[in-house]
Formats: sequence, structure tokens, C-alpha cells
Amino acid sequence: MSGTASSTPPRRRFARLHGRIERRALVFLLAIFGVSAVGGLVEIAPLFALENTVEHVAGLRPYTPLELAGRAVYIREGCYVCHSQQIRPFRDEVERYGAYSLAAESRYDHPFQWGSKRTGPDLARVGGRYSDAWHVQHLSDPRSLVPSSIMPPYAFLASAPLRPEAMGRHLDTNRMVGVPYDDTMVREAAADLRAQVDPDADASGLQARYPGAQQRNFDGQAALTEMDALVAYLQVLGTMAEFDWRRPDSAMLR
Repeated sequence: MSGTASSTPPRRRFARLHGRIERRALVFLLAIFGVSAVGGLVEIAPLFALENTVEHVAGLRPYTPLELAGRAVYIREGCYVCHSQQIRPFRDEVERYGAYSLAAESRYDHPFQWGSKRTGPDLARVGGRYSDAWHVQHLSDPRSLVPSSIMPPYAFLASAPLRPEAMGRHLDTNRMVGVPYDDTMVREAAADLRAQVDPDADASGLQARYPGAQQRNFDGQAALTEMDALVAYLQVLGTMAEFDWRRPDSAMLR
């Protein structure tokens, strides 16, 4: 008998062992958990030990309160379902949309907006490509500018009031997940939001906290609306990172 057992081919012995494990539900579950845990540790654990997992790129800053409010509108209305925000390093995508996306550009996005489908174009670098008036018109009546568009109209955003007083809590929540908003940013959130949409307001505090923030009336109306916020968000996408993607400069990576 011992000679017979020792002569059993390894493949058959493995099949028998596998069969015994499959017939014992608890053992099978523990085996699955063990294999998954090992695989997860091998893939994820090294990332916690690497300081350059997400590179630091010059120019990046947290969103202003107005931009963050616009991002919330973008998510609420499901814009990510039809638009991606990641340009892959392929020639056709770079020629159409601009420089390929960097991981660092999504470091303050919770959750990130990479998307998985492009019914409409990628928006990772849409900032500055069109005027504010174009965005307002496109959001209000997409087919007036793009006749073949299947995008629904969002004209109601121009009459939906924005609540600046709620932005302090919004910034504080983002701070809890790692966005570096300090106490002053949280405290001045409502004032910074109002200053960004008023071209005549004193924006020295806004610029000190958010260098390069664009200040103007984004939707062309006197009232502060969700249209202001969404257009401000679209206009900042892809404009923060200071790098030449064709000629990498080590000074840009700190």
C-alpha cells in the first residue's frame, strides 16, 4: 500500500487534496481568504512604503470652495457616467485631449473621477478650452452647440441657488480624508466662495490660500448659482499642474 501511495502522480494527489478542501465549506472559505490576503499584501503593502507612490507636481493645490461645490454638482448630476477624466498615454488621446494625465492630478479627488466610459469627450484638460459663456450655453442647451449631442440640458442650474455657508463643513469633510485644508481655509470658506465669483471683491485672501484661483462671474448672472460653481470647476480641470509633458523637468517633481 505504501508503495502504491508513493507512486501516485503529483497531479492526482493535488486533485484529491483539492476535492477534500472543496467538500469542507469552512476550510474552503479560509483557503480563499488566505490566498486573497497574501495577494493583496503583495500588491498593496509596498505602496505604503514608497514616498513617491504619487509624485508631487508643482502647481497643484486643493480646490477652492467654489470649485469644490462645482465638483459636488458634477458628481450629483452623474457627469462621470458619460465623461472620463483620465487621458491615457496613447498618441490619439494626447493629440485629441492634451497631455496624458498624472496620478498626482487626482490626489485631492475623493472620489476620483477617472470614469470608465466616454459617451462624451474626456474632460481632464477641458479647463480654458472654451469660454464661460460657451459652457453656460452648452450646459443649458447642449444641442444648440453640438447638434449630435445626447447630453440632457442642465438649464435649471442657472436658477439653483448655491449655499456658501455649507462649504465650511464640506472642506472639513474633505480634510478628514487627507485633503490639506487648514483651519483658516475652513473658516473662510464662505467668504472665499463669494469672493471668487465677484470680480470686484478683495481676493487677496483667496489668492493666498489658493494660488492661481480664477476670479470672475462665471455664469454672467448677479445671483450666486450652481451654474457658477460647475463652470468654475470645469474651467480649472487640467490647469493646475505645471509641467512639460514632452520634456520632463526634474525641478517640477519635488
